[in-house]
Amino acid sequence: MVFLGISLGAFGAHGLADRLEATGRLDNWETATLYHLIHGLALFVIALLPGRPLGYFWFLAGIILFSGSLYALALTDVTKLGAITPLGGVSFLVGWARWIFHRNAS
Repeated sequence: MVFLGISLGAFGAHGLADRLEATGRLDNWETATLYHLIHGLALFVIALLPGRPLGYFWFLAGIILFSGSLYALALTDVTKLGAITPLGGVSFLVGWARWIFHRNAS
């Protein structure tokens, strides 16, 4: 997941930079990449923890919904895709809550 985030970040910075700047969507791509990388790293940390992994499904869903919708918005300029983004944000929050509250309950 982190490999994909790094690849998409590099592709946006080098292969798509002119197009994203022309359409005013560079910020969308950068935000998608940032959240993708942060939560990809969280998935990596969860995988290293003993026991049942918590929050991984929600982080994965958040990457797909939040970052995926922003990547698609940046590429297509279909603004209706922005309606999906908050669902990804909620998924991230649920993932963090599951991880934090379970860790504190142990």
